[in-house]
Formats: sequence, C-alpha cells, structure tokens
Amino acid sequence: MSELMDQTARVRPGEELDAGRLEAFLRQNISGPRGPLEIRQFPSGYSNLTYFLRMGGREMVLRRPPHGTKAKTAHDMGREFKVLSALHPVFPYCPKPLAYSEAPDIMGCPFYLMERIKGIILRRSLPPELGFGPDELRRLTRRLVEVMAELHAVDFQAAGLGEFGKPQGYVRRQVEGWSKRYRAARTPDVPGGEAVMDWLAQEMPPESPTPTVIHNDFKLDNVVLDPADPLKIIGVLDWEMATLGDPLMDLACTLAYWVQADDPPELVGEASMITHLPGSLTRREAVEYYGQLTGRIMDRMDFYYCFGLFRLAVIAQQIYYRYYHGQTADGRFARLGGAVGALLAKARSVMHGTAG
Repeated sequence: MSELMDQTARVRPGEELDAGRLEAFLRQNISGPRGPLEIRQFPSGYSNLTYFLRMGGREMVLRRPPHGTKAKTAHDMGREFKVLSALHPVFPYCPKPLAYSEAPDIMGCPFYLMERIKGIILRRSLPPELGFGPDELRRLTRRLVEVMAELHAVDFQAAGLGEFGKPQGYVRRQVEGWSKRYRAARTPDVPGGEAVMDWLAQEMPPESPTPTVIHNDFKLDNVVLDPADPLKIIGVLDWEMATLGDPLMDLACTLAYWVQADDPPELVGEASMITHLPGSLTRREAVEYYGQLTGRIMDRMDFYYCFGLFRLAVIAQQIYYRYYHGQTADGRFARLGGAVGALLAKARSVMHGTAG
C-alpha cells in the first residue's frame, strides 16, 4: 500500500522555506532529530501551506499561512496549535503537535510543527489498488460519520477548551460572517448570491442546546486511513477552522462535499470526495445515521445543507479571488470561479426544495 500514501512534491516556486534557519529551529526545539534536513511540499491543499520535513529519520509536517491577502483569523497558526494540543490526548485522531513559533526571522510568519500520520488519503478518485467495492465504500462512509460523532462527543470543558469559541449565537454569526466574506471577495465573473444570503438570514433555526467542538472541514481527504486496514481511520487533519458551535453546522459543511451521482455534472466533476460512487451512503443516509448515533433532532437539515453549500462557495471564492488578482500563480485555482456558480445554484435548489 506504500504507493497509495499521500505523496509529496518539490516546493512550488515562491513558497520555499529557509532551510538553514528552519534546521537551527528544529535542533533547538525538537528532541532527537539529527542529520540533513529534507523539505518537500504536500501539493494538494488550497489554504494553509503544508510541508513535509525529514531530519535524522524523523518525519514531521510544518504548517504556515499562505502568501497574499487573507482573512484576519482564517490562518491563525497559534490557535490551530492550541486545539491540537488540547484535543490530541482525548481525540487521538488529532496529529501530535510538536512546536510553535511566531519568530519573524525564520519564515516571516507564525508556523507550527506536528508529527506526520503516515497513511492513505483518498482525494478525487478511488485507487483501484484498494480493491474497494460498494460494500467497502458503505463501511468507509459510515465510519466517517462515526468519527465525526466521536468528535462531537468530546467534553470540551474537560479538555481545557471552554474558552476556545463562543457557541452562543454561533449560527447567526456564521451566516452574517460568511455573507460579508462573500461580498468582500466577489469578483465580477461570479453570481451575486444575494437570494441565498437572504434566505439563510431568514431561516436560521433556534440555538443549539448542546454545542460541541466542531472541525468545520470534516471530509474524506482530511482523514488518514490505516495502510494495513484502509477501512480504519487513524487521523483527522486540517484543524484551522475548528471552534465551539452547533454540531449540525459541522455536519452541514461535510454534506456540502458529499456529492452524489445524481448531482449536477459540474459538481460531480469538481468533487473532492468519492461519495458519488456506488455503495457510499447518500446525504440522506448520512444525516439519518448521524442522528441515530447522537440522538440529535435532524428536522432542519434544509437550512444546514444550504448553509454548507454557501460556505463552501465562499471558501472557493476567497481562494479564486487570490488567483483573479494575481496573488497566486497556482493554476488549480483558475477553475474555482465556475465551482462557485455551481454551488450557489445547488444552494438555491435546496431553498426551493428540489435538491436531493
């Protein structure tokens, strides 16, 4: 299964790290590693830059914010390091955090290091080497829902995360905040989205009585599978948007990625999850299973799913904004403007009760 492990690449031009300064930092702050420092990049992420480091046989991952304009709190390395430090002992799917620094002379921005979780990450396609058929896909997608339910069962007060977020008023802040972000990041070649924003503002459900830690980007390509048993999830990555809030908002964000075979072709073509393949739980089945596991009332999933789609559209638009204005040359970002339009169209179908 080694050929299915998450692959690294040469560091993209303009995103290089100062190897000398970084090596000095590692020798001072990480026990054990000796030998030359190897630096490569994980090329698949759209947000924070993620690097693979190997030094003296020890493998680590470094996370730092992207270059260019960014939202004020969207790339808070210190906050991400804090949540990993608190959650790792009680939710072992979290990578083990190793060190954090704000020293400007190392790379000009805050960054942190964590242990690498070695395993398989499924992205836009299903590798035939896995031999997964419909039965395996059903088991894997059920397991994804189960791990989310496990996260939402964590006692965040006992974990020391009582001040990690403000769950009161969370849904309203999210609707208003993401609406402002979309208007600020909109480029002339994407839809206005005002009808979706108005509907979300009018249809907000009551406050959740049971806030939890929420990941806010929980999807298949953010989990790590055991190479010895690819149906076993051994890691959950990318905690940059984690907070305290309504757990159904977390599920909503996952559902936005949960593309089905009967979805519009432009959404299936851009899917980052393989849930359109035979055997996978449908969105409805995922919602029902989550409700069974948690006992939560699931009767307003039209609002939550619509919000998840809109939020994903805003994230895509914020990234596309950077490409549109020449702040990044990453060619993957060029197609995101079309994805924004498709997501907003799907959100409108949810509003009108015509979405699956």
